[in-house]
Amino acid sequence: MSLTTRNSESPEPDQPKSPELKTLTARSVKWNLVDRVSSQVLYAVTGVVLARLLSQEDFGLVGAMLVFQAFASLFVDSGFSYALIQRKRPTRLDYSTVLWFNMLVACVVYVILFFAAPLIADCFQGDRRLIPMSRVMFISFILNASAIVQTNRLMKRMDVRMVAVSNSVGLFAGAVVGISLAIGGFGAWAIVWQTITLNGVKSLVLWLTSGWRPLARFSTASLRSFFKVGWGMMGTSFLNTLFQNIYSFFIGNRAGLAPLGYYSQADKWSKMGITSISQVLTSSFLPALSEVQDDPERFRRVSAKMNRFTSYLLFPAMGFLALLAEPIFHCLFGEKWDAAIALFQLLLARGVFTVLSSLYNNYAVAVARTRLVMAMETIRDGAAFVLLALSLPYIADTRPGDPVWGIRLMLYGQIAASALSWAVMAAKTAPLTGRRVRAFLADSLPYLALTIGIMGIAWVERAWISNPWVLLATQGATAVILYVAANSLLGSAIQREVFAQLRRR
Repeated sequence: MSLTTRNSESPEPDQPKSPELKTLTARSVKWNLVDRVSSQVLYAVTGVVLARLLSQEDFGLVGAMLVFQAFASLFVDSGFSYALIQRKRPTRLDYSTVLWFNMLVACVVYVILFFAAPLIADCFQGDRRLIPMSRVMFISFILNASAIVQTNRLMKRMDVRMVAVSNSVGLFAGAVVGISLAIGGFGAWAIVWQTITLNGVKSLVLWLTSGWRPLARFSTASLRSFFKVGWGMMGTSFLNTLFQNIYSFFIGNRAGLAPLGYYSQADKWSKMGITSISQVLTSSFLPALSEVQDDPERFRRVSAKMNRFTSYLLFPAMGFLALLAEPIFHCLFGEKWDAAIALFQLLLARGVFTVLSSLYNNYAVAVARTRLVMAMETIRDGAAFVLLALSLPYIADTRPGDPVWGIRLMLYGQIAASALSWAVMAAKTAPLTGRRVRAFLADSLPYLALTIGIMGIAWVERAWISNPWVLLATQGATAVILYVAANSLLGSAIQREVFAQLRRR
């Protein structure tokens, strides 16, 4: 591999000129939704089977490892994936440089964590099972690092069909491996090998189908050119990852692996909705925003429509999931995971602010204001850490029939911190789009009010129906039908466009 200090490559044809940006964005959103829905269905089926076969402590062991894996994966990416998408015309040398850098960092970080495995076990009451498990589990982020640039190229082109295919194939292969090992009595190892299989197969599919191969070159000039956006987003991602995972660390450290298992289950199932929506927004919206970053009027119109589209999906998705939490858990798991239901609902509430903040981050990243994103993340995490410190003495507390009372108390504080950071982010981001804060609120409030009203109507059905399957079907149907009907009566332009795009080939 040669080292070059000049990037003389011409831009790759990553942004098609036709069809128009609106159609490309809609197509990207559609395939991202297909990806998320199909992936989450496979993920959910696997998760249900594993939740019935494995114990709370098994999930606690995996949750403990995921804390460290999240940070390792963050260093591997280094925020440069955002920089690649934000750049209007990245070259083949740009992509190649980021790929080689990611792989180098992945190998270095893995070696460090391999030898640090005994210290990881010491953080969780000295459970020595974590040593061999973590050494195998952490291989997954090396596999994932090999797929980052391939994924980003397709996202940049707004052609994410093969990303959806690779995710689905990887999840299916991982499900076969994980379920087979769980049935065979391998406990937490089933989830470890499920993760390895998923990431390995996903990366393999992308490499076999993309047709893109990296140059055997590395450009220091190209790497330096990404620092402004890349390091800013890495700092933001670091704080966000810390914000998302520090709770698992303290729960496992203070309360034990069984309470961590309840939290991990609630966190996993809530993230199926939260992370999916955030990823759809970033994958679909950021490339479109980067294309209009030099046209203030188009940027204003595009951001307004993105606000309304996000609100149209976000509030009913999170609200109706919270409404249906109890029948969902009872239908899928029986009463084994009842203690996780309240945690699931609280995490969904926090997730609303997480998704909105992610949307606003796209606006700032599109105009290369990553310092603002990092500043906002710092404010959120500062408030979160203060409230976490206040709740920490109670995190292991329980009440009769409520083994996660202290964890619920902690989550109330985190919702307050997320709401505060969302308000500040809205105030700082709105001017970047050429709009006022009240315009941002006007984009979202109608959908929020509609969702709350429909949740109240559907809640009444609980008094008449005791069977969880019937309650799930009845409340779900009531909520969706009323939401679609109400938007139709109110003449929602966003809903008309959504249905039009769903009908379009």
